[in-house]
Amino acid sequence: MERRTQMALLHRLFELIDSGGTQLNDACWQQSTEAYISAARLAWEREYLFSRYPLLVTHGSHVAAPGDYVTDDLGFVPLLLTRDGEGRLHAFANLCRHRGARLASGCGRDARAFVCPFHGWCYDLGGHLRNLVPRDGFAGLHRYGYGLVRLPVVERHGLVWVLPKAGAHIDETRLFADLDAELAAYGFSGFSHFETKVLHARTNWKLVIDGFLESWHFNVLHRQSIAPIFLSGVGLADRFGPHVRVVYPRRSVLQLRAQPESEWDLLKHSVVLYVLFPNTLVNWQGDHLEIWRVFPNKNGAPGECVAEASLYTPEPARTDSAREHWRRNMELLIRTVVEEDLAVAEDMQRGYEARVQTTMTFGRHEPALAFYHAQLGDESFTQKAESDRVDWSGRMRTPTS
Repeated sequence: MERRTQMALLHRLFELIDSGGTQLNDACWQQSTEAYISAARLAWEREYLFSRYPLLVTHGSHVAAPGDYVTDDLGFVPLLLTRDGEGRLHAFANLCRHRGARLASGCGRDARAFVCPFHGWCYDLGGHLRNLVPRDGFAGLHRYGYGLVRLPVVERHGLVWVLPKAGAHIDETRLFADLDAELAAYGFSGFSHFETKVLHARTNWKLVIDGFLESWHFNVLHRQSIAPIFLSGVGLADRFGPHVRVVYPRRSVLQLRAQPESEWDLLKHSVVLYVLFPNTLVNWQGDHLEIWRVFPNKNGAPGECVAEASLYTPEPARTDSAREHWRRNMELLIRTVVEEDLAVAEDMQRGYEARVQTTMTFGRHEPALAFYHAQLGDESFTQKAESDRVDWSGRMRTPTS
């Protein structure tokens, strides 16, 4: 984040702290619980959000050198990312063109080719078919027309996005909206991977993201874990195209008042959270980076999801003390989310599925939730929802006193 942005945000935060308030939306937001329990809604999300939007797949350090490759199965299209001998990054559907068998698994380095485990068809790092087996069994089939299905891929700011739709194009200007320079300033491309955890939860995928979008619950739900670290209820939310940025100040931010402004540093005294639409959280945690990717469960149940949490550090953890430090950070993160946030979210999901309460309310003091769900209520789905007499996107309602 550039310094001028940090200073502007700090001044806004201190104005809120001095007034004893927080950022307020114009009105409350009434959210339909059907958005979390409807199979029709989930089918639309799969078709629209998870097929037509670029999705963040990984940090660039996992495919940094020629011969590196990464597979990903959290989304609805199995992915294979490769770095060829010229350093070019490629994304493919992880399917052999012969019979559709899975071509590669996990991740690795120094790969030169991928051989299908079913019949032995062989592909190079650029996705070109190099060997047909048996050769005389495919008379008239030219291998140059049978490369892997190529998908659009963009690598920027140390992060890799893939659009899981063959023949499509990623509009980078639209992808980053006005966040391009801000994300570049962090220098995430030089960060190192420490650990990744995959969590399965019996809740809709959007409820996982919702849990990050307000801090008023810190002093209640997290009073024994992270509440002592943060100024509960104080936060800033801003929209950047489809994306949302949220800033939660740590209590230590108050120390800046005793320092000249030239020494102010927002990043040391806050969590800066980016919701990169539709399903990714990129969280700056004061001295390290966390990336959350959240997907619906592929079995089609609206009340199940999978979340991947990854921790990246500015420098590799080369010593025992460094590894122990980051291990504790990861442990606190996972324990807080699993034992506190997800436990409540699963209870909420069961309540929605009972269908005794058809709406819930995001208060004026929870603007990031309204920003995010307004974007989820895309016009194409809203029109379909209206034709089905269901309001998926939520509606603004003037708050009552």
